[in-house]
Amino acid sequence: MSFSRLFLILPEPIYQSMATDFEDKMKDNRMQAYSNRRALMDIGMGIIYLVVGGFIALKDHLGTNIDFPSPPFSYIFGGLCLLYGGFRIYRGARKNYFQ
Repeated sequence: MSFSRLFLILPEPIYQSMATDFEDKMKDNRMQAYSNRRALMDIGMGIIYLVVGGFIALKDHLGTNIDFPSPPFSYIFGGLCLLYGGFRIYRGARKNYFQ
């Protein structure tokens, strides 16, 4: 009876394959967790940009007094915030961070 069978020691190649399988699984779990956190942040920031952009673009209709240099500037800046917020939500929903 060999020493490895007596003490139930696995041969070296099985150790290595088990270690790499475990490391690969842990790496996949970390990548998935990172992807979920980043998607949540992108969606949250996209919503914030949409709200701010809508507020700035519709400030005249909401009855607030925000001083911008001219009315077209507030519409342009509000529109850009709306576009960027939409892009952030799209990027967060797509979750395509590692390709």
